[in-house]
Amino acid sequence: MPLTRRSLLTLLAGGAAAALSSFWISRMPNYQGPLSDHFDGTRFFDPDGAPPRSLVDVLRWQFKRTQAKWPDWAPSPFADTPPRRVDGDKVRLSFVGHVSWLIQTAGLNILVDPLWSERASPVSFAGPKRHNAPGIGFEALPPIDVVLVSHGHYDHLDLPTLSKLAAKHSPRVITPLGNDLTMTSHDKAIRAEAFDWHDRVELGDGVAVTLVPTRHWTARGLFDRNKALWASFVLHTPAGNIYIVCDSGYGDGKHFRRVGAAHGPLRLALLPIGAYEPRWFMQDQHMNPADAVKALADCGAAQAVAHHHGTFQLTDEAIDAPVEDLRAALDAAGTPREKFAVLEPGQVMEI
Repeated sequence: MPLTRRSLLTLLAGGAAAALSSFWISRMPNYQGPLSDHFDGTRFFDPDGAPPRSLVDVLRWQFKRTQAKWPDWAPSPFADTPPRRVDGDKVRLSFVGHVSWLIQTAGLNILVDPLWSERASPVSFAGPKRHNAPGIGFEALPPIDVVLVSHGHYDHLDLPTLSKLAAKHSPRVITPLGNDLTMTSHDKAIRAEAFDWHDRVELGDGVAVTLVPTRHWTARGLFDRNKALWASFVLHTPAGNIYIVCDSGYGDGKHFRRVGAAHGPLRLALLPIGAYEPRWFMQDQHMNPADAVKALADCGAAQAVAHHHGTFQLTDEAIDAPVEDLRAALDAAGTPREKFAVLEPGQVMEI
C-alpha cells in the first residue's frame, strides 16, 4: 500500500509517542538481579521463544501495511454491575474488554491487565483508541484486592488506570520482574510486587497465582526491549485452575503443553485470538484463532474464552475477523464451538 497522508501522520504521531516514552524510560531504573536461564544480566529472553522483530521490520510493516477499516465506534450491548463479593467456590468472570477481566471468587476481587484509558499509548493524542467502552464502569467496580499485570506493553500495563486503582482501592499488584519499577517510578502509591517465572504467590482464602513462561516480549520505548519480564498466569481457585494468557505466540505449542502438565487439570483458559495480521510479522508474538484452538488442545483446558480482540485496532485484520476465523478454526479442528466461548464487554461467565 502506498504511503498516504493519513499513514504518514500516524507514523509521525507514533514516532513522537515512542520518543517521549523512550526519554522517560531512559531515566527509569532497570531491573537488576541474578543471572538465570532467561536473564543475561541486562535483558530477559525466552529460551524456547523468538526475539522481537527489528525496527527495520516494524518500518517495513508500517510502510507496506494494508489495514482493514474498523468502525469508529462498535459498542457492546452489555454492561455489568458486579456484586461486591462472590463467596464460596464459585468463580464469576466479567469481561471488561481487550484483555481486562474482573475475576471474583472466595471473597477476593481480582483484575487482569486493567485498562480503562481511551488509548493504549504513552500519550493521550496518539496511539490505538478504544472502539467500545469498558464493560464495567470504573466507578461500578467492587473493592479490588489484587491486580495481575502480565507485561509492559501499553495495552496491558496502563499506568493511569493503575494509579486510579491505587488511589481508590490500594490493591496488591502482581507482575513479572522489572515491571514494578515502571509502576512505582510513575506512582509510588502503586503496591507493585514483582516475581519470576514459576513463582507462586498466595493471595488469601485458598486463592493463589503462579507466573508461567509465555512466548512474547515487552518494551515501553525504543531502547528498553526485554529489560522487564513477561508472563502468563495460572490462577488457583476453589473451582479449579484458570490459565490466563494475555499475549502469546504459539510456536510449537510447548509453553501450553508444559502448563497443562504442571498445572492441570485446567478448568478454564483465557486465550488471545486477535492482533495477528500480517502473519510474517505477528506470528512469533500473537496467536491467530487457529493457533488458539491448538493452544486449547495443548493445555487441555475444559473450556476456553477468547479475548484480545475487538477493542483496540493494533494490527491489520478487520474488527470481526478474529471471531469469524475462530469459528472456522474450531469447525476445521472438529472442536465444538461452545468449548471456546466469545464474550462481548460487559458479559459474564460463572464456573
